[in-house]
Amino acid sequence: MLGREDKQEDFFNDYVYGELLPEEDTLLRIAQLVDFGFVEEEVAGLYSEDRGRPSYPPVVLFKMLFLEHYANLSDVEVSKQCRYNLLYRAFVGLGVSDPTPDDTTLVVFRARLSLQDPVGGEERFERLFERVVEQAQEAGLLKERLKIVDATHLIADVAIPNTVNLLRQGRKRVLKRLDRVNRKARRELEGRYLEERKAYGKPSQEDLADEVRLTQAFLREVKGKYGGKVDEEVEVIEKILDPGEGGKVRSVVDPEARYGMKRKDQPFFGYKVHASQDESGLVTSLDVLPGNEPEGSAPHLRRLVEKDEEKGVHHQGLVADALPTGIL
Repeated sequence: MLGREDKQEDFFNDYVYGELLPEEDTLLRIAQLVDFGFVEEEVAGLYSEDRGRPSYPPVVLFKMLFLEHYANLSDVEVSKQCRYNLLYRAFVGLGVSDPTPDDTTLVVFRARLSLQDPVGGEERFERLFERVVEQAQEAGLLKERLKIVDATHLIADVAIPNTVNLLRQGRKRVLKRLDRVNRKARRELEGRYLEERKAYGKPSQEDLADEVRLTQAFLREVKGKYGGKVDEEVEVIEKILDPGEGGKVRSVVDPEARYGMKRKDQPFFGYKVHASQDESGLVTSLDVLPGNEPEGSAPHLRRLVEKDEEKGVHHQGLVADALPTGIL
């Protein structure tokens, strides 16, 4: 059941926070300038109206996730900090004696935000971000003169197996999905395509050829027969075998991640966060690209500009590492 913030004034909390916390701290200014009440509006449909115990207020949990990015903290660390850091407690809206959400609660809340509804989890995150930008604009914090566009790398949180082990992981994931729709078929296929083998540190070309042939035969038996999540996992294996223009799949856990370069001699595996930033320093639009995508290409730059324009965030000039013709 949806829990709501207690907005009644508390003399003890006001005294402690008022006496001990600096009025001009950045976090406290954010709390004053941004009304995070929109979070409750956006997530209300994800909670039961009358069943279960009241949850922690979604606004509190959202602010804790905000703190993670602001201070580069993990779920465990932000929960720990919010137990004894008065500044963080005041920012997220916890009273001095209120219980503190633990890291598991944050994991569940993040998963709840990702739930697919008629609009979708990704769109929900986008709307939450847009509401913050909207309030920054209404408060006159955006200068809307120069727009700065840049990208930063984001490392994927996965281990990177060799191709032989990657194909085996792919078959295992297909069979796991298949177990939910046809257990008999899963057992029969498991005996032929998931026999116990050693994990290879450095397989030979013959080992790789054997794995490819076995996987191709496996795909012929399952592709298009069981639908839904099974076919989604099948598509991942197909991209491992034939990557096409998108680049080779290196992880069945995160199949969209790709190898990219921070610099000429510094590769990474993951994504690029492509950001549009107002001259004031506030980020106004974001896009996430596979690590091998050239963020400076005209389509990617144009997409960020269009996202800002749709929000009503304008600019007079654009600053980037390199600008293709026709962007401005």
